[in-house]
Amino acid sequence: MILNPDSMKPIYIQISEWLESEILNRTIDTNEKIYSQYQLAEMFNINPATAAKGINILADEKVLYKKRGLGMFVAADAKEIILIKRKNTKLNAMVTELAKEAVQLNVSEEELINMIRGMHQKIKGEEK
Repeated sequence: MILNPDSMKPIYIQISEWLESEILNRTIDTNEKIYSQYQLAEMFNINPATAAKGINILADEKVLYKKRGLGMFVAADAKEIILIKRKNTKLNAMVTELAKEAVQLNVSEEELINMIRGMHQKIKGEEK
């Protein structure tokens, strides 16, 4: 992953979202140790405090848990927590914008649903 310093999204949020994706993709699995703030700082050439802030977001959300003296680990229900969060925030915002655009372009509900269904099937087919 490459961080985007020009993004409106702060670096620590980008780190947090990258770690979430690593958990969702099972690159980092349940009860597995995640990268330390110093490892992340070196990987992305950022300040360790910035990396720590990204890690702490996930700890606050109970996606990660701390083993004293050992570091941070992926919680058993981390994947479910991330999925719920992303559905309720990111996906909901995207659907809202899509629906607004469809109304503005006078796209019918049925046409919009068919477009979404077609793209969903295409993407699922590409993943196989």
